[in-house]
Amino acid sequence: MTVTVIKNGTLIDGNGGEPLKEAAVAFKGEKLVFVGKESDLPVFTDDIQTIDAGGGCILPGFIDTHVHMMMEYAPIESRLSTPFSLNFYKAQEYLRNTINAGITSVRDCGGTDAGVKQAIEQGYIVGPRMQVSITALTTTGGHGDSYTASGQSVKLMHDEYPGMPNGICDGVEEVRKTVREVLRAGADVVKVHATGGVLSATDHPEFTQFSFEELKVMVEEAAFRKGRKVMAHAQGAEGIKNAVKAGIHSIEHGIYLDDECIELMLKYGTYLVPTLLAPLSVLELAEEAGMPEWGVKKAQESFEAHKKSIAKAYKAGVKIAMGTDAGVMKHGTNLRELALMNEIGMSPMETIVATTKVAAECMGWEDKIGTLEAGKLADVVITKTNPLTDLSSFADNSNIVLVVKGGEVLKDTIPVTVPTV
Repeated sequence: MTVTVIKNGTLIDGNGGEPLKEAAVAFKGEKLVFVGKESDLPVFTDDIQTIDAGGGCILPGFIDTHVHMMMEYAPIESRLSTPFSLNFYKAQEYLRNTINAGITSVRDCGGTDAGVKQAIEQGYIVGPRMQVSITALTTTGGHGDSYTASGQSVKLMHDEYPGMPNGICDGVEEVRKTVREVLRAGADVVKVHATGGVLSATDHPEFTQFSFEELKVMVEEAAFRKGRKVMAHAQGAEGIKNAVKAGIHSIEHGIYLDDECIELMLKYGTYLVPTLLAPLSVLELAEEAGMPEWGVKKAQESFEAHKKSIAKAYKAGVKIAMGTDAGVMKHGTNLRELALMNEIGMSPMETIVATTKVAAECMGWEDKIGTLEAGKLADVVITKTNPLTDLSSFADNSNIVLVVKGGEVLKDTIPVTVPTV
C-alpha cells in the first residue's frame, strides 16, 4: 500500500500548541502514520507519494458541528415550486462545497436522513463525514412548526416521508415516542428546539419550549440507545437553563445567555455552539434569499446580544465548538465563523482548536479526528495562507488547496509528484 507524505509546510495540529515549521505528515490507507518534523520522517518500505505543501499550513480537517446539508434558505415561491426529489440532487452541490471549504466532518442538525449519510459512506456522492439528527423535536407552535398566520404550513425542510418522522410533539409521552422514532430512523444525535428562534413565524428566540420533564425524558431515551446525546437549539435564557439542567450535551446559538446559564454550563460541562454567522447571514441575505420581514427584525434585535453572550461565555471558560447553521447561509462559507469568533475575543489559535479538537470532542469523535496524530484518521487540510496571521483569508476557499478525508484526496489544487523509489 502506498504511503502519502505531505511535507514542506507549517504544522498546526489542532492541539493549540506552537506551530511546527518544516513539518510533515504521512498517511497509509485511511490512517495517519507520522506527524512531526520533516527531518524525523521514518524510512518507509512502501511506495511513496509525496505532496509538497508549498510552504503553506498543514491542519486537521475542519469540523462544523451545526449544519443543515439538505437546504439553503430560499424564497417561499422557490420552495413551493421545487419538486421533492430535486432537493437531494441540489444537496450534492452543498456537500461538495462543504468539502471544498476544508470541512471534513459535520453534525447535521435537522433535515438530512440516514440515506444521505450512507450515500457518502458508500461512495455514491462526495461529502463530509456525518452525524445526523434526522429531524428536530418541537412543540406545537414552536420553532420548527411551519404553521403560518394564513393557516398553511410552509416548510423550510421536508418532513414526514419514509425515514423522516414528524418532529412535533407535546407532553412527556409524545416526546418519548418521537425520540424513539427519530432514533429508529437512524439519528446519531437527538436535536430539540428548546426555545423559539429567528426564522420561525409564531415565536421569538426568548420563548421557552418544552418543560424540564419533557427535556429530561429526551436525554433519558437517547442515553438508552448506546449513549446517544441531545443537542438543543436554545436562544432564550430560561430555555437554556432547562436544557442544561436536563443534561443536554450542547447548546446551539445561545443568544441570550445570562450569568446563571453560564454557571450551569460550566457545572455540567455543557458545550456551546455559537453559530455567530447565522443571524449575520439573515441580515446579509435578506433580499436575495427572501428572508421574511419578521425574521430580519428578530435577527436585528438579537445580533449584538448574541455577540455579547458568546464573549461572556468564552471569558468564563465555557467549552466552545465551532458551528455555523450552514443552510441558513450558503454551504462552503462555513469558515467565516472563525473570524467572527475572533472578533468576540478568541485568539486565532483558539478558533482553530474550536473547529478541530473541541468540535471532535463535542461530537464524541476525539479518538479518531480533530487533531493530527499517528493512528487517527487522515483528515488533512493544506492552506496557502496562515490562519494565525490572516484568519479572514479562510473566507476564500481558493486558499484551501488540499482536502483529504480518511486518506482520500477530495480536493487538490497543488502539484503531486511521485518519485522513483
